[in-house]
Amino acid sequence: MGSYSTGPPELRSSVKLRVLWVFQVLLDAVGSQEIYAPHSIRVEGDVTLGGLFPVHARGVPGMPCGDIKKENGIHRLEAMMYALDQINGDEELLPNVTLGARVLDTCSRDTYALEQSLTFVQALIQKDTSDVRCTNGEPPVFVKPEKVVGVIGASASSVSIMVANILRLFQIPQISYASTAPELSDDRRYDFFSRVVPPDSFQAQAMVDIVKAMGWNYVSTVASEGSYGEKGVDAFMQLSREAGGICIAQSLKIPHDHILSDFDKIIHQLLDTRYARAVVLFASDEDIRGILNATKRANEVGHFLWIGSDSWGSKNGPIHQLEEAAVGAITILPKRATISGFDAYFTSRTLENNRRNVWFAEYWEENFNCKLMSSSKKDDSSRKCTGQERIGIDSKYEQEGKVQFVIDAMYAMAHALHNMQRDLCPEISGICPEMELAGGKKLLKYIRSVSFNGSAGTSVTFNRNGDAPGRYDLFQYQWSNVTGPGYRMIGQWTETLQLSAEELQWPHGEQEIPTSVCSLPCKAGERKKVVKGMPCCWHCEPCDGYQYRSDEFSCKLCTYNMRPNVNRTACQFIPITKLEWHSPWAVIPVFLAMLGIIATIFVMATFVRYNDTPIV
Repeated sequence: MGSYSTGPPELRSSVKLRVLWVFQVLLDAVGSQEIYAPHSIRVEGDVTLGGLFPVHARGVPGMPCGDIKKENGIHRLEAMMYALDQINGDEELLPNVTLGARVLDTCSRDTYALEQSLTFVQALIQKDTSDVRCTNGEPPVFVKPEKVVGVIGASASSVSIMVANILRLFQIPQISYASTAPELSDDRRYDFFSRVVPPDSFQAQAMVDIVKAMGWNYVSTVASEGSYGEKGVDAFMQLSREAGGICIAQSLKIPHDHILSDFDKIIHQLLDTRYARAVVLFASDEDIRGILNATKRANEVGHFLWIGSDSWGSKNGPIHQLEEAAVGAITILPKRATISGFDAYFTSRTLENNRRNVWFAEYWEENFNCKLMSSSKKDDSSRKCTGQERIGIDSKYEQEGKVQFVIDAMYAMAHALHNMQRDLCPEISGICPEMELAGGKKLLKYIRSVSFNGSAGTSVTFNRNGDAPGRYDLFQYQWSNVTGPGYRMIGQWTETLQLSAEELQWPHGEQEIPTSVCSLPCKAGERKKVVKGMPCCWHCEPCDGYQYRSDEFSCKLCTYNMRPNVNRTACQFIPITKLEWHSPWAVIPVFLAMLGIIATIFVMATFVRYNDTPIV
């Protein structure tokens, strides 16, 4: 708490009082910890790591948890369990040290996750038990909770932010596998937070580059309420202003406690600026589904050109049964690879060999659409589970996109512990007293200095803010008559955009890249009259008379001896045309002129001849 030692005495006293108040709240909360974490995975070990995963979706009002999340929840959780087994089975990494785990469900809600994360700090809080006695008068024997040295998670940025504020108080390092909010890069506020995924500032830059490459200059944005969505859109808008040539038609927000009509309202608002077909999405899975459903209800499938952030990535969950509305969407995902070892591990999981996962039975029911027990959430019409079903055979299976990053986060923590054990316990194979007494600050220092090849073969490193380097794969959701719908890789972004334009496909079979512009280019001889406050929108006005278009915004008058060319793009000299004597245009006027001269001479001669004749 050294950061509180500076400043006026009144400020220091105020901060201390706040910290003491927080500690008191934590003490009260930990006293009833079973209320907060009735279900969790506990794996015994010499060193315990915490895990935070969105095993369930956000519940309806009054309920913290909703339906189980098969991909974002169970796949990622099992990736941690898989990595735990791999590390414990590696004789060279952390020799004679067994990693344990305490895994909790965040239910995709930041406040609930905060309550759950109190489990991780139990061992670090000293409780006064002097007044506690058993019924026989003897002092009670308390089982000391396991000490969590580091936490893997969380998934959503809003959850990571909430949890990071508690963990930093107790100096517990945290490595996230999916949180990408730019504000988590602030090392002054989130000094114990690191992540193996790049922040959204890199992702937003990739999106800006995609928009410019497509020739789109008029786009809308839609964000889920919260840190991830709002900060991601803020980063995109800031970078688009710096790049120039991109205007934001509308910037809309999906409320936390949304209802069906909220999505319909957003689609109708987007249709108010119909020419802004490109829509940048920083939204959660549930909100992406809500937007696509609303597009379908409005009968506007194929109108919008979606650019989805890594929360969409290449996942099937957000577009399940909404594939038609997703065709043409371009999505971003941190560069990854499918981990074949995890596929073999996960598809071999059964109800018998995976009892350590307390949520696996619920996943089993949802995955195979069957019912295991009378207390099941499944309705009575569901068939009974036999227990002989197999993942990938009796159900569809595809590895979730963040599995690699969960594994990399686990290995980053393991390598940091390994390096710390090697330095602090050079003579001892295993945990030594010096390592047990080493605090989270020392472990954080080792985490920030790790460098190794991750599960996908790419290097895992952290910069001074705890961020991973920016490497993204770009996908487009396409519909093929041969293979059906699916994601197709169309490029990558590693500080610069590399896009395969020939791989792109668009809704309704459009061959050319669809437009998303406020105004079409002016024709030759027309100037732009820009709409005030919207540099991408203009009216076209023709240059008339002897004016030509000097630049795209102004017309100028030609000089006296010049006139505009046909396209009014420049002035040209007025040509001097000379008449030839043999030309009809010369012969006829000369003939008429001669007649006039002859007639004049005749009249003059008449007057001279009869000069003395009186006029009657």
